[in-house]
Amino acid sequence: MKLYNFFRSSASYRLRIALALKGLDYEYVPVNLLAGEQASPAYRSLNPQGFVPALEADGQLLIQSPAIIEWLEERYPQPALLPGDAGDRAWVRAIAAIVACDIHPLHNGRILAQLKKWPDCDDARVAHWCRTWIGAGFDAIEELLRARATVGPYCLGNTVTVADVYLVPQVASSIRLGIDMAAWPRIRDVAAACAELDAFKQAMPGRQIDAPAA
Repeated sequence: MKLYNFFRSSASYRLRIALALKGLDYEYVPVNLLAGEQASPAYRSLNPQGFVPALEADGQLLIQSPAIIEWLEERYPQPALLPGDAGDRAWVRAIAAIVACDIHPLHNGRILAQLKKWPDCDDARVAHWCRTWIGAGFDAIEELLRARATVGPYCLGNTVTVADVYLVPQVASSIRLGIDMAAWPRIRDVAAACAELDAFKQAMPGRQIDAPAA
């Protein structure tokens, strides 16, 4: 496997977590988003969308982290990241979708760069934008976690699922953007519990080969 990846990309982060949980090895190929390497002809020839992550596996190039994670679950079903019960599967997928569809797209780098081009859109307004949409998504997830009230440290109790795989990178991105997580104690506790697991430690942005030296 060959993973095209950027250390700070939360979509790349979630895929790294999934690969680590599955115990899969891969070649790490950095794509520096800050330097614009995702727009290079060489990378666009691989992934016309120019996003990360992308995964070369089984003779094909896979793009979009939700699709790749679903592929991993089908291709390498153990350990499972989706629960056996259909209702539980829908629930953890909903948590993942709130992150991937409703929170992350509104504050990724290209969106914030475009916002900063608008007249009178200073750093304070950009920060307010981020707080607004991250907060709305986290409010919903916090309520879902509270209502579920499962026993155990993770989103669905004692078993790590795709809900945790998506939630942890979003928490990390939010903290990096200056978001105070005190309003969402259940989310904060889930992220802290996951941070104790080797797979999540291995996938952390600061541990990647393209991360700046501390």
